[in-house]
Amino acid sequence: MLGPTASGKTHVAMALAEKFPVEIVSVDSAQVYRGMDVGTAKPSADERARVPHHLIDIVEPEDAYSAGRFREDALRLIGEIHARGRVPVLAGGTMLYFRALTQGLAALPPAQPALRAALDRRAAAEGWPALHAELARIDPATASRLEPTDAQRIQRALEIHRVTGRTMSSLLRETAIPVLAFDALRVALEPSDRAVLHRRIADRFHAMLDSGLVDELAALRSKHALTPELPSMRSVGYRQAWEVLEGRAQASALADKGIAATRQLAKRQLTWLRSMQDLERYDCLRPDLAAAIVARVEDFLSRPRGT
Repeated sequence: MLGPTASGKTHVAMALAEKFPVEIVSVDSAQVYRGMDVGTAKPSADERARVPHHLIDIVEPEDAYSAGRFREDALRLIGEIHARGRVPVLAGGTMLYFRALTQGLAALPPAQPALRAALDRRAAAEGWPALHAELARIDPATASRLEPTDAQRIQRALEIHRVTGRTMSSLLRETAIPVLAFDALRVALEPSDRAVLHRRIADRFHAMLDSGLVDELAALRSKHALTPELPSMRSVGYRQAWEVLEGRAQASALADKGIAATRQLAKRQLTWLRSMQDLERYDCLRPDLAAAIVARVEDFLSRPRGT
């Protein structure tokens, strides 16, 4: 089950767990980090006690977690959950992880710390929009799906081109699509009115601030050797809170900056969804959303496999 931030994925997943013997596998590149609770909208302690959840709190925030590792973990978990006679529900908004699981992984080079540091220095001097413009000249297909401020992905695409002499989009096109050993119902939650989703995003970010997002980040910084370049600290919300703690932004502006960044994230997620095939699409704003998906899953599970 895919969807942008604030589309109601957790609510639907919990509704499925009330009807079926479900275990939930998180497909979220920020929820993997321990201690990053407030800003990642992790399922509550009560929800996690009621339903088994996986791939949450599995690495420290100074560590890296990749799409390749997710694919390995998810395939292992799916097999284990099936062996227990239960139903795996994969839910989240990290579309790259879904792509890695269902379409395999391209032969991309490993990270190059020195090259990344050089790109970071250029971005500090010129701004990420300037590097995005360079990427648009080199690899228009990749640049077209990235915001000009999407530092992590712009950096990775430029890094790949520097190392291989080829574009990320061309390498991805050559990826052999694997045959999965299970049938899957692929559901996407998309808003019929993006303004309503934006209001949800604003309400949720204000709730995160009220729940102590800045204090959580301050505690993490005191416990771990963190830098703003780490993938964990590039997560929406934490990146903006970091600027406040460093004195580069006013606390009074944090809400507006965080909401704007989360809206950009949702826009990128919806762009991914539009490009993906074989999805059953549901309006995430419909009042009977959970009931409709429960009914569809019941029908799917009742059919003989392979039909």
